[in-house]
Amino acid sequence: MKNILALAAALALGTLSTEALAGQPFVRAEAGNSDIEVSYGRYFRGSDNDTALLVGGGHWFTPNLAVEGHVGSLYTEYLGRDYDLDLVTVGAGIVAKKHFGPQETGFFVGARAGLARVTLQLREDRFDIVDDESSTKPYYGISAGYDFSRRWGLGLNYDRRRAESNGVNVDVDTITFAGEIRFR
Repeated sequence: MKNILALAAALALGTLSTEALAGQPFVRAEAGNSDIEVSYGRYFRGSDNDTALLVGGGHWFTPNLAVEGHVGSLYTEYLGRDYDLDLVTVGAGIVAKKHFGPQETGFFVGARAGLARVTLQLREDRFDIVDDESSTKPYYGISAGYDFSRRWGLGLNYDRRRAESNGVNVDVDTITFAGEIRFR
């Protein structure tokens, strides 16, 4: 499976022109809130919310189309006795954006979708991972914001991620405030 994905990525990159590769790399920082819903079968349902912190980056091939990657924390809970429960995400996807101002500036709306690996992990003593369960599922989101120039902008994002392991379903709705810096 990994070889097929690598071959598909190589073929896709091979079809891009050098002009498309000369787009704008970017980095993004996001901070906000995650609303977590957990269910196990028909009998257990619970919800909670916590601070979400993510960093990401990617490449704008055109002012309207990019690839992105992200990593971050969606939820952390101190359980006592030096144990923490974390929900972390790592993902990659595509982004589309529509500007309403001149020269790719001003107000914008956007959408993104891809695959995210969401991991529920139990940590001891701040760093030692005792146990973890992961699930890879599609994620999607929408955004709106303002690009002050072709190099930087601010936005508000809503993203939906899911995870499933051993009959436990986790739904994560995240709203974040984001700052993006583009290079070149």
